[in-house]
Amino acid sequence: MTARMEKKFAELKAEGRPALITYFMGGDPDFETSLAIMKALPEAGADVIELGMPFSDPMADGPAIQMAGQRALKSGQTLKKTLQLASEFRKGNQHTPIVMMGYYNPIYVFGVEKFLDAALEAGIDGLIVVDLPPEMDDELCIPARRKDINFIRLATPTTDDRRLPTVLKNTSGFVYYVSMTGITGSALPDPSKVAAAVNRIKAHTDLPICVGFGVKTAEHARLIGANADGVVVGTAIVNQVALSLNKDGTASADTVQAVATLVQGLATGVRAARLAAAE
Repeated sequence: MTARMEKKFAELKAEGRPALITYFMGGDPDFETSLAIMKALPEAGADVIELGMPFSDPMADGPAIQMAGQRALKSGQTLKKTLQLASEFRKGNQHTPIVMMGYYNPIYVFGVEKFLDAALEAGIDGLIVVDLPPEMDDELCIPARRKDINFIRLATPTTDDRRLPTVLKNTSGFVYYVSMTGITGSALPDPSKVAAAVNRIKAHTDLPICVGFGVKTAEHARLIGANADGVVVGTAIVNQVALSLNKDGTASADTVQAVATLVQGLATGVRAARLAAAE
């Protein structure tokens, strides 16, 4: 599983461009529509997929992603069904890395070993579990690494040089730099500050540094991608899903295409990032 992630970032490095990492909520607004969205993401230009695990009590999600989780749970989405999304996706795509992102509670209830075995079988390449700090690595991080599932850690503007080695110790796949404090969906961070932060983290690790929080447009993706190894987009995609829904909250005929169109634009911005930086 680790090899798929490493291969993808090696390919992108050879191309001289950052990755476009796209987040969507599993099961939003329903299983079949979210599966169609997942299948459409690579075709639209996504390099890595973050698959959201809906949870009833999120602590770091902004209103858009909270609402997406609520829609998914209302439609009957479970952790088992989220794994099933990945399994169905893998029937037609064996090369796009999938990272499951969410909170520890559903995994704990499911059972750590049972979950990791199911994740491997479903073709999951990595995990981002936002409420498990390095001090709790024995809970999930170490067992995941033993099974060759990447454990991707978050770094933030408040993660100083004393804290970074602890954060990075068991991190693999890539480092997710949360470019501002606060919840998801905030304003775009200052690109110059992001560049300085990326360079600071690179002094501590050879892993790719991918930047998220606040990226909504192709221009945002271009600005952030000029210095980062990857650009993470989540809230903008989740908002696009919400805006496309019928008044009763069900998927419309335009839902999947609306997401694909947004991602195509973001991919254009990411691909232009290094060209602009070189000028």
